[in-house]
Amino acid sequence: MVNIIILFSLKLVVIFHIIFPLSATAVTYNVLNFGAEPDKGTDSTEAFLQAWSLACSSIAPAVMWIPSGTYLVNPIAFSGPCESAGVTVQIDGKIQAPQDIGNHNNWVLFEDINSLTVNGGILDARGSQFWDCKRSGTYCPEGATSLSFNNVENGTVSGIVSVDSQRAHMAINDCKSLLITNVTLIAPRQSPNTDGIDIESSTAIEIIDSSIRTGDDCIAIGPGTNNLLVQGVACGPGHGISIGSLARSPDEAGVEGITVKDVTFTGSENGLRIKTWPKPSDGFVKNVLYQNIVMNNVRNPVIIDQNYCPGSKGCSDQSSGLKISGVTYLNVSGTSATPIAVTFDCSATTPCDGIKLENVNLTYLEQPAKSFCFSALGTSSVGQLGTWSSVGRPSAGSCF
Repeated sequence: MVNIIILFSLKLVVIFHIIFPLSATAVTYNVLNFGAEPDKGTDSTEAFLQAWSLACSSIAPAVMWIPSGTYLVNPIAFSGPCESAGVTVQIDGKIQAPQDIGNHNNWVLFEDINSLTVNGGILDARGSQFWDCKRSGTYCPEGATSLSFNNVENGTVSGIVSVDSQRAHMAINDCKSLLITNVTLIAPRQSPNTDGIDIESSTAIEIIDSSIRTGDDCIAIGPGTNNLLVQGVACGPGHGISIGSLARSPDEAGVEGITVKDVTFTGSENGLRIKTWPKPSDGFVKNVLYQNIVMNNVRNPVIIDQNYCPGSKGCSDQSSGLKISGVTYLNVSGTSATPIAVTFDCSATTPCDGIKLENVNLTYLEQPAKSFCFSALGTSSVGQLGTWSSVGRPSAGSCF
């Protein structure tokens, strides 16, 4: 009789999790009920897809629930459009990749969804073998981005921890009104091309209160990005927060309305960087605000590089046609790991203009750091920097 009562109770629990929500108004679909087996090393991909299909097709708001435990999941696409007024993916466990995901562009992909929430959990792409291959110089697959959002509108991603991505931890493409908050992205300093978050062709994106420690850009802001807010982010190690690289092709969309504030860089290769290839371009960067920024031993705290050509392979002898204007640096302080803390190396044919430095205080070995400027127009106000090296500008002691 005791066994019968226990079994009956378990059935009630299963029914409860299928029908009743984790919140009071949503229907919940538990991946365990569709055959997912945590902590056994068995493939849970199909179970995840079945739970997603029901959540996405639900007329009522729905939750796809991934309880505690480790789940092996192959490259997977959670596709819309959905019938539900809102779908939540609640991850209380760890999703782990097999070793052979490198031939796929994406490991976990959300696409064509309106009103999506992804909460909590760990994504472990186990990228170390892939990085070893890349460093060996032998043929390797392109590698997968751990978590991608394509054509997602009105979404929130919160509490995700992504470790050891093969390439970028997160990619945002063709998205609108997406909030990324309290995420932690981790890969070793020497892991190649492990960007934190790549953004392209997206608008009204917010990245708030997050920690990014990677082997490449903490955040890379690509063509067609506008109305982006980055606030309360800790970056480093890594290559900083970069607008670019841009001007790969002559007809790229521009970048505008970028705000980066209350951000700390620690031990990173760069801090605030704008980088463009020296090629013809109709693109632009304009209306950028960097505010309340702290640098801790950063090699290039502030840099505009319009002669970007990594590895010096196939570099053009042309000037960049991309126009950079209206960039403000307000309240930037801390320490540089090199004597030159501010570099504006702009295009010889398309000068940067509207550059503003306000209260920029950067030091190197407890002395005011130096700066370098080429083909840049703007103003500077109260702050502490050493002698400016002005190339191609008539004014002495200042770029501007």
